[in-house]
Amino acid sequence: MGRRFAVKITGALITLDEEKNLPRALASLAFCDEIVVLDSGSSDRTLELARQAGARVDHRDWTGYADQKNAAAALASHDWILSLDADEEVTPELAASIGRLREEGPTADGYAFPRRARYLGRWIRHSGWYPDAKVRLYDRRKARWRGDYVHESVTVEGTTERLEGDLLHYTCDTFSQHILTVDRYTTLAALQMQAAGRRPGLLRLLTAPVWTSFRTYVLQRGFLDGYQGFLIAAMAGFYVFAKYAKARQGAPADAHRPPRLRTRAARRPTPGTAAL
Repeated sequence: MGRRFAVKITGALITLDEEKNLPRALASLAFCDEIVVLDSGSSDRTLELARQAGARVDHRDWTGYADQKNAAAALASHDWILSLDADEEVTPELAASIGRLREEGPTADGYAFPRRARYLGRWIRHSGWYPDAKVRLYDRRKARWRGDYVHESVTVEGTTERLEGDLLHYTCDTFSQHILTVDRYTTLAALQMQAAGRRPGLLRLLTAPVWTSFRTYVLQRGFLDGYQGFLIAAMAGFYVFAKYAKARQGAPADAHRPPRLRTRAARRPTPGTAAL
């Protein structure tokens, strides 16, 4: 007879062309009772790799990060959801903490744990990037993802506690990847500001980036992260500058789409108009 647990957990991921990262994430979720992968149109081996790992795979056209993650949770057979991005990995220490919770039963409605990022070959311990605790294990009856454009997070209507062990986040292998990521996310952040009716003034555009870089490098001890810490601080300031500049200028209406879907949509003629 199989071992009985107080709660059963579904590992949930959303994907789009993640064949490079997905095997690592799926392997770290092997202790879950099931794994659900919600894909938005991958053209690489993402779906094949997910099925090979025993995951249940479904498709849903892209509607935004929070919306996709809530849809993935809705597909689960169990109410407790462990939500990961494809570029993340559960450490053995965190898996052990979750294992104890499965055996003893939950004492909260959501659980947060630190996320440790790997950036340009180095694990970042400062710079405002760590411990970066996130709620990723939650009871879907009491919690859901929220966030219209960027920086989505789990909102829990109840109690939250913290688990021991890190969630690993594999960010950028090259500086060029960081630049592309900042370009995309600052566009989304600008859209969010526009939707809220916020338009930053010129003084804020000039001063906020300098303050952000100083805070990241000095107050949040980014200097202890070496050369990578310097780049993180510089790019943190640039992120703020680009976000405010785009908010003043106006972001494209389809910027909420993932890059490949956005390109695909741009090539599809809109009814009643000529193709560009």
